This record gives sequence, structure tokens and C-alpha cells, in this order.
Amino acid sequence: MDSTPRQDSENVQVIRATASGWMGSALEYYDFFVYNTAAALFFPTLFFPNVDPGVAIVASFATFGVGYVARPFGAFALGHWGDTRGRKSVLIFSMCVMGLCTMGIGLLPTYNQIGLMAPVLLVCLRLIQGFALGGEQSGASSMIIEHAPFGRRGFFASFNLQGTQAGQIIAAAVFLPIIYAMSAENFNAYGWRIPFLLSFFVVVVGLIIRSKVQETPAFTKEKEEGLVPKAPLVELIRESWPDMLRVVFMGFANTVPTVIVSFGAAYAVQAAYGINFPRSLYLWIPVVGNIVAVCVIPFAGNLSDRIGRRPMYIGGMLGSGFLAWMYLYAVSIQSIPLAVAISIIGWGVIYQGYNAIFPSFFPELFSTRTRVSGMAVSFNIGLVVTAFLPMFFAAIAPPGSPNIPFRVGIIAFALTCAASFAAWTAREPYRVRLEDLGKRDAVPVDKEEYMRIRASHPIRRHA
Repeated sequence: MDSTPRQDSENVQVIRATASGWMGSALEYYDFFVYNTAAALFFPTLFFPNVDPGVAIVASFATFGVGYVARPFGAFALGHWGDTRGRKSVLIFSMCVMGLCTMGIGLLPTYNQIGLMAPVLLVCLRLIQGFALGGEQSGASSMIIEHAPFGRRGFFASFNLQGTQAGQIIAAAVFLPIIYAMSAENFNAYGWRIPFLLSFFVVVVGLIIRSKVQETPAFTKEKEEGLVPKAPLVELIRESWPDMLRVVFMGFANTVPTVIVSFGAAYAVQAAYGINFPRSLYLWIPVVGNIVAVCVIPFAGNLSDRIGRRPMYIGGMLGSGFLAWMYLYAVSIQSIPLAVAISIIGWGVIYQGYNAIFPSFFPELFSTRTRVSGMAVSFNIGLVVTAFLPMFFAAIAPPGSPNIPFRVGIIAFALTCAASFAAWTAREPYRVRLEDLGKRDAVPVDKEEYMRIRASHPIRRHA
């Protein structure tokens, strides 16, 4: 049977909302990979050239971490905006500021040009960018699940995180040819700026898509009925503080990419550690893992709609946490094939049990009235803890110290265990109707009703 015009319109909005989230995540993690790579490989010499190499690595990672310090402040402000004025406007604001800051980093003078003002300006741009990012992930995830049909929220929300992996692939696709084509002198002089400046094109495409997405039906209904809260954070803390605490701890899952992409890059490439993986070769390791992840994520999201969010999250955390440890061991013995294999299995496949699930899992724990604030504040507080892990790892496992994989790996695995325990204590929301999400007394629908609605919804023809 043909779908009605109304259904077609709803289907288009689901696809636009999903594409909007995809583009925002792609830009965020394009910047994440570009900045992470630069902080590990180039920024120690460009912005901190006159200090001990070990200290330069720590200082460079600190500039990465400060961006996360501003995220909770952005989460408070932009979460309030998203819950009181709508999801769409806050997402457009976040993307504009995020893109301008990324391009601004590409225009910064280096330490040799203006001295200490270079790292100061770098930190300022990271703080502004972190503020804007505080509402991006929660706003985009809320936008998608509130447009998505019943029983398909996990599938559609997973594309939000597929964008993160695609953003890293795009960044590597920009970085790698430049590194191969340029001499080290030319790259340090101006080549490193090119990936930052190219974010302009991602921002333009993202803004075009986001401008065409309608406000979500759930928020529109709340607004029409006069139910939009004046102080969502106050209501959130009063009614949902246990779930906020759970999401804080579940945010520790970000430990895995800090080990593999951040500290792992410095450990493998920086001369002070003595591993000496070629820079251009090392950049291929996360690229291969991300290519696999892009393919796996929709299947993981779809599986979570069938078996639930919690088992996917817990399995992804425990497995990838252990393999992050093994990844550092592979680097320590200078085994490129083993490092690539672990990257594919741990990062490309198992980690997606978390990565593909949290865009639906986290916002589902909160009601429509406080959803953006709930995920934004809680998740970004958890991210602050993990943001400084590369700096912490570099401090406790400096060049020349023994048992570096064990020192870093045991801490990383402990944090992923804490995240898994938090998920185990959370309720399972994947069969609860959208209008009941976040309610304490919400009763999941039975399996037969769930599968009937899921199978019959017209959006399946576009999925």
C-alpha cells in the first residue's frame, strides 16, 4: 500500500534529521581527528618547541583537553536552549561556532611567529569550540530519536555516530596525501593548516541540511500544550539525578579512543618513546578501523532495536576496553600487523557496541521536557574526565618508563568497567514508546506489539 503524503513528509523529515546529525558528528570528529593527530604528531614542535620533549607532549595534549572543560558549560547553556526553544536552532548555532573555531585554528600563528601568544590563542579557540560542542551530540541525538519511528530509534540514531567515524576517515583522507606530498619543512610551515581550513565545506553542507529539518513533533507538542519547562536543569536534577549519574559514568567509554587515537599516536610516533612508527603509516591504522566501523554501526544500531541497548553497550565496553590495552602492547613490540588487527576488531567492530548505541540509549533515559539538558550535561561531565586522560597517561607513562602498556591499559580497562556497571544499573528503554521515554513508571510494550509496529512502519522502505 502506498504511504500517504503525510507519511512521506514524516519519512523525509526522519532522513533529514538523520543526515543533519550525521553531518554534525562528521564535522565534530573531523576536527577531533585533525586536532588529535596534530596534538600528538605536530603541535609539540609547532606550539611548544622550547621545552623538554616529554613536557611538550603533555602540554600539547592539555590543549586538546581544555576544549572539553568548556563542554559542561556549553551543555548547561545549550541544553537549556534546546529544551526551551527547540532542537533545531541550537544545532545550527553549534555547527556555525564549531566550524569557525576549526578554521581559526588553521589560521593561527605558531610559537616561532608570536611566542607564548600562540598556545594562548590555541587554548582560547579550543574553549569556544568546546562550549559549542556541549549541545551538539545531545541536540542531534534528541532530534533524530524524536523524528524516528517507534522501534527504529536505535537504527536511525546510530547514523549520528556513523558520522563520527566518517569524519575521521575524511580527515585522514585530507591529512595523508598532504603528508606524502610535502616535505617535513613545508608541512610544518603551512601544510598542517590545510585540513583545518577545509572544514569550511563540511560546515556549508551541514547548514544547508539542518536548515531544512523541521522541529521535532515531540517538542512541538510540548510547546503547544504549554509544557515546556522554564528551568529544565532544576527539574532534571529533582527528577532524574540517578540517570544523570549513570550517563556521567557511561561517558567514560570515551577512554577507548583516547587510548587508541590520542595517547596511542604519541606512543607510536614521538621519537622520545623510541617506537618510531612512520607517521604516514601510523595514520592508516585508525583509518582502517574507522572504515570497518562505518559499515558496522547501522547493523549494531539495528540489533539494539531487537535485543536492547544494555547488552550491546556492556559487551562493547568490556571488549574494547581490554583490546585497547592489547593495542598498546602491539605498539610496544612494534608489530604493525597486530596493531592493525586489534584496531579493526576492537575499534572497528566491538567498540561500536557502545558507539552506535549511546545516541539512542542516553536520550531515552530522559523525558522530552529535559532530554537535551539531561544528555548534554551528564555526558559532557563524563567526557571531561576522559579528555585529560592522554595528558594523564603521558604524565604517568613518560618516555623511558617501564611497562607503559600495562600502566595505561589497566586504568583504561577499569574506566570501561565502571561505564559497564553504570549501564547495567540503567533501565532498558528500547521498547518503550517515545511519549513514555524517561517516565519512571513507563512499561515496555510486549514483543508482539513491538515487532508488529516495527515491521509495518512505512519508513522501512527508506531504511
